[in-house]
Amino acid sequence: MNIKNRFIFLSTVMISMHLNALDTYTVDDLILTSLKNSPDLKISQLRYNASTKRYDAAFSNYLPKVDLVGSAGKLLQSEVFTLPSIDDTLITGKLSLKQLIYDFGKTSGSTDSQKFTAKSYNMNNAQQISNKIRDVKKAYYNILKAKALIDVHKENVLLNKAQLYRSKRYFEAGIRTKIDVSDAEVTVIKAKLELKKAQYNLKLAYANLDQVVGFTDVEQTYKVYSAKLDLNNLYSSLIEYEFNLKEAILYAYEHRYKLKKEEEKIKASKAKIDVASSGYLPSLYLNADYHYQKANDYQFSIPKNRWTTNINLNWNLYQGGYTKATKQESIINLNISNSRLLDTKLLIKKSTTNAYLNLNKTKDTIKLDQSLVKVSNEKFDQASKRYEHGLSDYIELQEARQGYIDSKATLVVDYYNYYIAIANLDNAIGK
Repeated sequence: MNIKNRFIFLSTVMISMHLNALDTYTVDDLILTSLKNSPDLKISQLRYNASTKRYDAAFSNYLPKVDLVGSAGKLLQSEVFTLPSIDDTLITGKLSLKQLIYDFGKTSGSTDSQKFTAKSYNMNNAQQISNKIRDVKKAYYNILKAKALIDVHKENVLLNKAQLYRSKRYFEAGIRTKIDVSDAEVTVIKAKLELKKAQYNLKLAYANLDQVVGFTDVEQTYKVYSAKLDLNNLYSSLIEYEFNLKEAILYAYEHRYKLKKEEEKIKASKAKIDVASSGYLPSLYLNADYHYQKANDYQFSIPKNRWTTNINLNWNLYQGGYTKATKQESIINLNISNSRLLDTKLLIKKSTTNAYLNLNKTKDTIKLDQSLVKVSNEKFDQASKRYEHGLSDYIELQEARQGYIDSKATLVVDYYNYYIAIANLDNAIGK
């Protein structure tokens, strides 16, 4: 083996080892990785976490509040009638406890409002996860689509190269004119251009998947798993969807996270009305205080310990119409939330219907695509024979070949669009 052949051999081995070293991801692997890596999901989760802390803050109003105050300073007093002047050091301390007894729904309403708001954030987070799963599937199938189209365009290049070789042989034998060779050279170049575009489309599809999943590596360190397609039996291999349209819409009404989010917002709006209404009513608190005082020279005249316990009623009788305005605003917000729920339900019904019809349209299209590939292949075979026997020109042959390639490309595109349509429908119904 000479040096050149040895270099080629070693290069081939190294490239093969590099390809084998790449991680291979299935669609499920990519989904799990995206749930762990994606910053948008982390932001959504953190917003939910923040909302639970607001609930904790609201719930803390049920618990006692304990304050400790201490001070040290000088006690100065001049002579007052028969009382002597005082110049002493005074140390004081106060321990206070305040416990809510009852506030006619102000605290419970505020707590419930934050609880339901937190649930709405949780539903929004779940919806974001559902959207992420859909986006990963779409990006994954777009890569498979791009890879399959590369295979189609490679076949097109081979067919056109074969025709160019044949045209040259016919020209040399005096059977065909030079124009056939020129046409064949043009079609080879066009086929190579389409192949090059398809290869760049694959790179773009990988770039999109990187963004969706959360891969930040500068170089591509993975590949996606793809099975070899049997283009003659694609339609029969399609997965049948488990729901009809009515079942899909009913499933969406029950499981779609966006709808559940609006339902939790309605509960939060109702709780805010309770909070606003409680502004008309008093609040009862238990207060307990312990005072400690110590002086150096005048201890006999200053009580060292003092305890006080009382029940306080706080009742705001008028604050310029604030309570009334707040309650009316809360009622308006409840009506808005109810309207949003209805609007969301209508949007879900529309998106489910569109996704379902698109799925079935794509499925029916694939059935026709399959037939078109078969017929186009037969037409191309017939055109090749007619051209060989001088019964047709190069244009007819080229049109038949291009029709065959276009039909295969359309079949591949529609096949993967079918699985993208399933991902869209699953997302639309909350599956």
